[in-house]
Amino acid sequence: MLVALAFVGYVLPPAFDPPPLTVDQTFKALPPQPAGELRPVVANIPVRHEEISIPAEGQTLVGTVRVPTTPGRHPAMVFVSGSGNGSRTEFTPQAEFLARAGVVTLAFDKRTVGYNFRDRDFGLLADDALRMVEYLRSRPDVDPSRTGLWGVSEGGWVVPIAAAKSLDVGFAVLVSSPNVSPLRQVAWALNEQLLRLRAPIGARDLLTRAMGGVGFNFLRYDAMPALRQIKQPVLAFYGTQDPSIPFVESTQALTTALKEAGNDQYTIRYMDKGDHAMRIHGGPFTHGYLETLANWILGLPGTAKPAVHLAGATPVQRFEASDVPAAPWYAGGTMLGLTICLAAVGYVAGPVAAMVVRLRGRHHTPIETNARLWPPIRRRLVKMAWTGLGLLASVLAFITLLVLFSVNQAGAWPAVLAGWVIVRILAVLMLVQEVTAVAAVVAGLREGLRPSRWQHVAIAGVLGGTGLLLVAAAYYGLFSFPW
Repeated sequence: MLVALAFVGYVLPPAFDPPPLTVDQTFKALPPQPAGELRPVVANIPVRHEEISIPAEGQTLVGTVRVPTTPGRHPAMVFVSGSGNGSRTEFTPQAEFLARAGVVTLAFDKRTVGYNFRDRDFGLLADDALRMVEYLRSRPDVDPSRTGLWGVSEGGWVVPIAAAKSLDVGFAVLVSSPNVSPLRQVAWALNEQLLRLRAPIGARDLLTRAMGGVGFNFLRYDAMPALRQIKQPVLAFYGTQDPSIPFVESTQALTTALKEAGNDQYTIRYMDKGDHAMRIHGGPFTHGYLETLANWILGLPGTAKPAVHLAGATPVQRFEASDVPAAPWYAGGTMLGLTICLAAVGYVAGPVAAMVVRLRGRHHTPIETNARLWPPIRRRLVKMAWTGLGLLASVLAFITLLVLFSVNQAGAWPAVLAGWVIVRILAVLMLVQEVTAVAAVVAGLREGLRPSRWQHVAIAGVLGGTGLLLVAAAYYGLFSFPW
């Protein structure tokens, strides 16, 4: 049985095995950043804070504007958040620094209507950003020709849409912009983070097969059409220690799209030791990030065409960002949910049937209940049900563990390995229990066991439910070797 279930994990699609990335000579030794980009920025201008509310589709968006108190018109920028709740407070350090350097900044809370874990309309988010640009351009203290957008991570899909829609966007700053589909980005990040965690290869197979069954439409979003329409100056930052995006392929996609658009006004900088948020291990910003950002914005339009397009620390991307193949119909999210539901129904069917019998007041003779043969079988069925529930809980806990440690890998390897061992042990234990329980029922029948109707329900429900979970576990590689 173990060999058969392992074989199921091997032969059923989809397979995910990203090849090593072959990079061109450009990325093997980048030139250093020009000194002018890194010159110190005097950020001591007094700043005035204003709270604003902007009507948008389905809700009102609230934000904070930081305005330098020096006279005249200033360049201005809107912060566009990455995935998740997107609170404006996450941009406070950058917004304050830029405002004190002479840039009007606007950070706003991301919408909650029309945006959730499953449904994400990047075009809708781009419209929100354009509303903020329109507001800034209407202010007497803002230079309309130098009003732009800054987007991080998921915002790297949103900002290009807004820039392609409207030339009112004077420039675009992209921080850790994936420029590949969300599914490829997540799959690459998963593989990279598991490699850094030194997790068993089976853990990657488990998660990528689960991803293949997810039917979220936004995961297949193609960023290239919007990137090909950008005519404005672009400044892009990537961190060499970013475990979340395929930064070399993201750069290649960006440069390819801008060249097709005939846009040579782009500056791409790799920041040494920078993570996804241009910080060092989640702490201070990487050296030169804030200075490069401020000098570029304040120097527009002169800084739009740099002396060198690509510069900074040399990045190393080990593997390609490969697509996760869509799961076949029998392994989609609907079927997985149906399998779990049927298993749960099977586990509770026996106790429910027994309760119904008691409520109806029906009693069974000792021959029917068989006081000698039934109790050991019942105990086995109860243990199987608890093991099945334990396996589901352990898989969810293991995935949560991987997500938590993906942020900080320090000391994670023993915990990840222990979690994987527990998941595999529970899967094998469930298989052993299934086989021995079937053997016990067969032996009992041979010795004269005559199950009642509710006992038939209990046996069929638990054995059938566990059988479904075993097949699902086999598909997700819990019996495969090497592990």
